[in-house]
Amino acid sequence: MTTVLQQLFNALALGGVYALVALGLTLVYGVMRVPNFAHGGLYMLGAYLTYASLDRLGVGYVPALIIAAVGVALLAALLERLIFYPLRNAPHVHPMIAAIGVLFFLEALISHPSVFGPDFKQIAEPVPGILNLGGVTLTWQRLLIIAASLLVMWGLNFFLKRTLTGATIEAMSQNREGARLVGINTNRVGMLTFAISGALAAVAAALVAPINAVTPSMGEVMNLKVFAIIILGGMGSVPGAIVGAFLLAFTEVFGGFYINLDFADVIGFAMLVIVLAIRPQGLFRRGT
Repeated sequence: MTTVLQQLFNALALGGVYALVALGLTLVYGVMRVPNFAHGGLYMLGAYLTYASLDRLGVGYVPALIIAAVGVALLAALLERLIFYPLRNAPHVHPMIAAIGVLFFLEALISHPSVFGPDFKQIAEPVPGILNLGGVTLTWQRLLIIAASLLVMWGLNFFLKRTLTGATIEAMSQNREGARLVGINTNRVGMLTFAISGALAAVAAALVAPINAVTPSMGEVMNLKVFAIIILGGMGSVPGAIVGAFLLAFTEVFGGFYINLDFADVIGFAMLVIVLAIRPQGLFRRGT
């Protein structure tokens, strides 16, 4: 039982990170119908901005997280204006190729010796040490990930369901043309959605960076996983992104522990294939 609880705790922390990144991606797809393959690059950039704020600016962990979230949010909004907005009427493949180009550009920029270089970076845990509860070892950083991710998800749900701006985002995700006809500024909503998406990715990266190495390629791996998550949960579905994130995390953690840790990712994607074979549209309908 102690072992099961330990793995449950690890899966909750991993699922919280996956959920934050997947929520940003699914919001952009739901509102803009853009599969933003640059999303992993924004996640990676959030980790490096956190590292730079801590190492070079000398600020604390929470200010570093806020700087990363704001910086990536502004960049994401800028990308929407400069790259995705001009391609809004182009064939679907054009914004996809542009997004992949942005991902590779960000990786090349970060890897350049004059910026951060190709070597991995390490961020110290802001609250070092462990907590032992009945034989279950809990690190403070993983506790922080679980608490912060739940708080951010609650805040996002409150914003979407209880505020006028959130209602315009939901209206646009359901019917973009109808939202425009009733007077919603679709351009502003599009920029805001990209900004929220970038902030969510940066917060997730800042939370997980102290327990994982920060590398230029970390965004590619996360890209694969979050696209699997939103396909599993249902493209454009916010609840689906959350459920899919935790389902993938639990499958990876428990599958890796009980079968083979080297095959954790394979087990997770195998689960995706099985679920989609049974329910091709994903677990939830878009917009639910």
